[in-house]
Order: sequence, then structure tokens, then C-alpha cells
Amino acid sequence: MKYTYLGRTGLKVSRLCLGTMNFGKITSEKDAFYIMDSALDAGINYFDTANVYGRPDKGLTEELIGRWFSQGGGRREKVVLATKVYHAMEDPTDIVNEPGLSAFKIIRHLNASLKRLDTDHVEIYQMHHVDRNAPWDELWGTYEILKQQGKIMYVGSSNFAGWHLVKAQAAAREKKILGLVSEQHKYSLLCRLPELEVLPAAKDQGIGVIPYSPLFEGLLGGNALSVEKGSRTGSEHTQKLVQKHEQQLRAFSALCAQIGEKEANVALAWLLANPAITAPIVGPRKISHLTDALRAVEIDLDADTMKKLDEIFPGPGGTAPEAYAW
Repeated sequence: MKYTYLGRTGLKVSRLCLGTMNFGKITSEKDAFYIMDSALDAGINYFDTANVYGRPDKGLTEELIGRWFSQGGGRREKVVLATKVYHAMEDPTDIVNEPGLSAFKIIRHLNASLKRLDTDHVEIYQMHHVDRNAPWDELWGTYEILKQQGKIMYVGSSNFAGWHLVKAQAAAREKKILGLVSEQHKYSLLCRLPELEVLPAAKDQGIGVIPYSPLFEGLLGGNALSVEKGSRTGSEHTQKLVQKHEQQLRAFSALCAQIGEKEANVALAWLLANPAITAPIVGPRKISHLTDALRAVEIDLDADTMKKLDEIFPGPGGTAPEAYAW
């Protein structure tokens, strides 16, 4: 495994982040435990989750991770753990049970996550979405209290626009605090809009970008063109996407065959080649998905391959404002 610094911090994390969204709902507890143990054995130290994972049983994934930690063996100590806050948890004690961020909600939801995770802190506490009604004075004041209490170490974001990142960092600088260290964002060969503003803003502000859905709902995994109806990638929604991108996917498969690498690993390697990217999230449903993904950090795509990938999956035209103006 290879490692890099998370944003502008001194924290080193693995170049692959283990996503746990499937744990408890699609992936059984036994298999999830095996995947997490295998991830540690492979050198992956960066784990991502959220309080709502496990839907419809929100909190189920955090509870599963907590039971894994409780086995001991240094599991908790070896993990850089990230979880999230924003969505409603359908808690009967929450009078206002709706998405959003506030000091009241952040503190309540963090304490509930810590209980489920069977730990006294998380390394990275992430805002799952931006809340335009929550002022940064309130948010940064709350996060600094939680840092002082030792319940969190860093603050991250997810699904923020470029200007949200800059605004957050400006407010943090006024308070002379670190601010955001990471931004989780949907980014892949088939979803390159973040190149316009999010990636440049994050790089400029010292925020590490953590791509989620790096295989674009499985389309870049290599099996989308030959799936059976009724399978996960055989859903009506996914099949419409396959039909839309069929020509690109066939060209992509041919290129990967030419260079002798699996489609999923090339898609991940393409992300890792971008200096704005810290670690894409891999969300394995079974152990083979994890072991296959480990190859991605060893792949160095040459200039000719990168050019061909741009031809197959053209981006938005570069960064703003050039992509907008000329």
C-alpha cells in the first residue's frame, strides 16, 4: 500500500479508502469483518462510514464497525475513522427530525455515532452535505469544542461546491483554525464536472479530495455490458446508464485489454494520478472486490493512455473560468 498526506495536514492515510456503505445491508457482518481485517492486513488504514449507513436501519453500519472494534487486537488504534452528520436519524427524541446542521444536532449525532462505533473519538467528522442555513461561526465554534473534548481530530465535508469550500476556509482563517481537511465528492471517468471548480478549489485550499462512486455505480467495473437482469448492475436504472454510455464502455474495455489491466483498476489509477486526489473510496460488497482494487495503487498510466482516456471520457473542458469563457 502507498500513503499520502490528508490535505495540508501531517496525517498520512492509505491511497485507498475503505467504504462501508454496503456493510450490514448487502454484505453480512461476518463478511464485513473479514473485509475490514483484510483491509488492515493490506495496509489500508483509512475507513469511511456515515451515521445513516445501513438504511433502512440507519446506524446499522456504525454498530457493525463498533462490534468489529470491540474484538480488540489493535483494530481501533490502526484505523483513521471518518463518519458523517447531516441527515435525519429518525430518533424519537429529535423534535426537529430533518436534514441539516446545527450545534445542537452535531453534538447529539456525534455522541450517538460514538456509542454505536464503540469508541470515544473519530479522526475525521464530515458534513454529509452543506447546510446554507447554518452559519460558519456556529459550525466552527461547535467543531472546536468537540476537538477540545477529544471527540474529533479533523473536520471534513462532502458534496460541497467549490465556493462552499472557499467560504468555509475563509471563516476558519478568521478564527485562526485549521478548517476543512477533506472533501468527499462524486468523481470518476464518467463524472468529471468536479474538474471545473471543486478540484481546483480543494487543491488551492489544501483540502484532500476523496472521490466516492469511483466506478460510477459499477459501470466502470468491467461487467456492465454483460450483466444479467435482476443483478445489482442489471437494474433498470443502471441499464439505462449502460445504454447511454455503451460506446464509451466498449472503447474503455478495449483500451484496458490493450494495456493488460482490469477496467476497475484503470478507473481507480486514473483518479490516483490526479494530484488533487487523496484516496478514492472503494466500497467492496465481497472480499474479491477489495483484493482486486489493491492493484490500482501500483498502476502508473502513461501519457498515451491518459490521452486515450480523455478521448473516451472527455471532461468539461478544463477548469473554470476558461472552460466557461473560451
